[in-house]
Amino acid sequence: MKLKEFLHYTYIFPVLAVVYYFSGLMGNGVIYDIIAGILLIGSVLSAVHHAEMVAHKVGEPFGTIILALCITIIEVALIISLMVAGGDQAITLARDTVFAAVMLILNGILGICILVGGVKYHEQFFARTSATTYLVSTVSILILTLVLPNFTSSVNGPFYNQAQLIFVSIACLVIYGVFLMVQTVRHRSYFIVPDEHPEEHYIPTLTKTLISFGFLVVCLVIVVLMAKGLSDTIEGMVQSVGAPKSLVGVIIAAVVLLPEGVAAIRAARANQIQSSLNLALGSALASIGLTIPAVSVVCILYDIPLVLGLDKKDIILLSLSVFIVMLSLSRGKTNILYGTVLLVNLAAYIFTVIVP
Repeated sequence: MKLKEFLHYTYIFPVLAVVYYFSGLMGNGVIYDIIAGILLIGSVLSAVHHAEMVAHKVGEPFGTIILALCITIIEVALIISLMVAGGDQAITLARDTVFAAVMLILNGILGICILVGGVKYHEQFFARTSATTYLVSTVSILILTLVLPNFTSSVNGPFYNQAQLIFVSIACLVIYGVFLMVQTVRHRSYFIVPDEHPEEHYIPTLTKTLISFGFLVVCLVIVVLMAKGLSDTIEGMVQSVGAPKSLVGVIIAAVVLLPEGVAAIRAARANQIQSSLNLALGSALASIGLTIPAVSVVCILYDIPLVLGLDKKDIILLSLSVFIVMLSLSRGKTNILYGTVLLVNLAAYIFTVIVP
């Protein structure tokens, strides 16, 4: 690569963000936090660019899997670090973060993609088999991890005992592992739409791809670190307007999911709704299928209680979201109504977080 290519904003913003984060200037005042926010957004946009470069090289569905796994791994690292530091005060952190991520993905990212694509193209078409495969896996893991703990009797409350936690963690890994095999090997065709104009796509060299992958990891790490660094500022803003503290988790989850969200929306605008579904539903599945087992291991090792079961209100909202997504993706084509209803569901979720 030529030196001038590194002067593109997708290389400059991550480097500036890393330098700024480790300079210790964050949290020293409103101006410093605004600068951090600008660098964070620039790093998000850079992550999308580098993810697309990698995706062009490796092809679908591997490109979307790489982005989903990178963000999930960093999300897990963030949750674990906060839980270990917070101890018993952070027993609901994993549940709240995973639930917020799933609701934002299913209703927010997917809803915007369907609405944007519907406005521009009226209808967009995708493989129904891919949506069914995603949803079968996701719904099973959601029920096992976020609903069933409320109805077991070995431990009072929304908890699993150690044996149950180990079993559910193994079940999540088995489902996700078999899903990856289906997606990448056995039924890869379910997740790919034939490209009518392959000659129009730019295929980067191996060197550029490796550099983009390295910058992708850097972007994702610095996005999470800066989001964590700004969490006190965000919490102060939330408290200043009288909103519940749980809204902070929703905001941080939204920031962490920005790279995937922007990439999915851009794919929908380019009439590649299958890629949008791969990103959105793949992220939801990876988020819950990998996060819960990883957090469970840490909780068992450090003897930290782990609350997993949702309350009745959240179970209703989760059930509504899953049901609407299943109906919306049952015909293999989308329109603006499906996207609108999903976004209304998202608004209801956020409103009930603020006004429980």
